[in-house]
Amino acid sequence: MPIREVNVNEITKVVRQMSMDANFYVSEDVVKKIEERLELEVSPVGKAILQQILENDKIAATEQVPACQDTGLAVIFIELGQEVHLTGGDLYEAINEGVRQGYKDGYLRKSTCHPFTRKNYGDNTPATVHLQIVPGDKIHITVAPKGGGSENMSRATMLKPADGWEGVRNFVVKRVEEAGPNPCPPIIVGVGVGGTIERSAYLAKKAILLPIDYRNPDPEVAAYEKELIGLIEKLGVGPQGLGGNTTALDVHMIMEPVHIASLPLAVNIQCHVARHKETTI
Repeated sequence: MPIREVNVNEITKVVRQMSMDANFYVSEDVVKKIEERLELEVSPVGKAILQQILENDKIAATEQVPACQDTGLAVIFIELGQEVHLTGGDLYEAINEGVRQGYKDGYLRKSTCHPFTRKNYGDNTPATVHLQIVPGDKIHITVAPKGGGSENMSRATMLKPADGWEGVRNFVVKRVEEAGPNPCPPIIVGVGVGGTIERSAYLAKKAILLPIDYRNPDPEVAAYEKELIGLIEKLGVGPQGLGGNTTALDVHMIMEPVHIASLPLAVNIQCHVARHKETTI
């Protein structure tokens, strides 16, 4: 396969537009699931909240304004074909420039600040970039701005191997229960099991990007997902934490091999806006 040249300016343009689109347009699968849950919600207050969420999402798309005031830190996933030769500059700077432009032109809140002084950097950079080299001559880009409220409720831990599935299950359900209203439920729960501590956190973040109602192709993992969905529904946290049976829109789990002495686990919680857009260039 011949080498394909791509100028990094193309990546800047894509990241700029998707930074705005991810904040303006809630994904169709999320909207559809909220509509389904509206019919199944047992709490009158929960129903009213779900109706308000749907109306909010409609206004955001129509007016091209953020669906939430927290427009997130920029998290970018890049699947770079090994037959692609990037030209015209540095990939990471091209991504950051796209974030700068998108957050400026879309009038999106800039949230990056110094960890201790809390001084705002003013342009929502640097982005968190996850780069993967894959076969082919395409570049697949996912822009997934992550809000602080839901990210703050995420956790990573190292369980004992003897804890097994029961330990994982109990940790995930307890995490959702303890998070309560803070991540703005209904939520999406990403569970990462495998590798090392940082790998499990990466897997959990990837998991929240999967489509609603997607089930893991591994029957074992799919059964774990379904069990977690049922247990979380029984918690009664409900929309915005005010009670009801719509606490999570879905649970996605990605599992990989681990070290014989370890059982790393991460839970990444996503709010109902579930900001992310993807494209291929």
